Amino acid sequence: GSHDSFSYWVDDKSPVGPDQATAIKRLARISLVRKIIKKWSVTQNLTFKEQLEGGIRYFDLRVSSKPGEIGQEIYFIHGLFGIKVWDGLKEMNSFLEQHPKEVIFLDFNHFYAMDDSHHRFLINRIHSAFESKLCCVECVEYVTLLYMWEKKHQVLIFYHHPLYQEYPFLWPGNKMPAPWANTTNVHKLLQFLETTLGERSRYGTFHVSQAILTPRVKTIARHLVRGLKNTLVHRNLPMILNWVKAQKPGVMGVNIITSDFVELVDFAATVIALNDLLLEEDESDT
Repeated sequence: GSHDSFSYWVDDKSPVGPDQATAIKRLARISLVRKIIKKWSVTQNLTFKEQLEGGIRYFDLRVSSKPGEIGQEIYFIHGLFGIKVWDGLKEMNSFLEQHPKEVIFLDFNHFYAMDDSHHRFLINRIHSAFESKLCCVECVEYVTLLYMWEKKHQVLIFYHHPLYQEYPFLWPGNKMPAPWANTTNVHKLLQFLETTLGERSRYGTFHVSQAILTPRVKTIARHLVRGLKNTLVHRNLPMILNWVKAQKPGVMGVNIITSDFVELVDFAATVIALNDLLLEEDESDT
């Protein structure tokens, strides 16, 4: 999985998004400030298509309306506005059309400046993009690749808003817990990942291990122009990747792992390779 999957492009010419504090919004009237915000808002370099081609199958999505804009268009957002959600969904659907055995998870977990009419607009967009590819809510343990292939489903949508109850193809957010370490310290992050894996529910939900470091205000203030990648990600990724390599998948093991800048190391390939451990277990059982 990728963290803030859509943030490969954010618009430093538009106003700062409603996910930011009032003080930041005021400062961001200055063009230079928006450029600095961009350096800390971008957590991926690859487009959706490039991420899909690189093996990413779980997408972490934050969305917002544009206050003051006529209509109900919804955009991706992380500090600054990204592309229209509709354009991202179409890009993903195009990949799925070409690869009918691939399955993706779309986790809509943060909503900003959206009332019920915005939500309904977005939900209709999701349905229009994927139609029969959408997998309706089911017991998590039933949802194997074989199940998905037989039903010709390719998309699971997780929707962290009460309106999910009205649509059979929206999975509740609590089926995709993603505990967040909220630290700049890689040792604390790895300890947190270990602890939360140990507390993972045995059945009934997926689970996201967020292998990401989060900058504090003082981190940003100290390294204003260096940005997230050069300050936190580059030097800590090798340790994070070593933790990934040491994991085992399956019940009480890792399930979905997300990272920033997934292309900087062999992140996707390393996570995918963990599945071989499940195959080895199957062979030893038989």
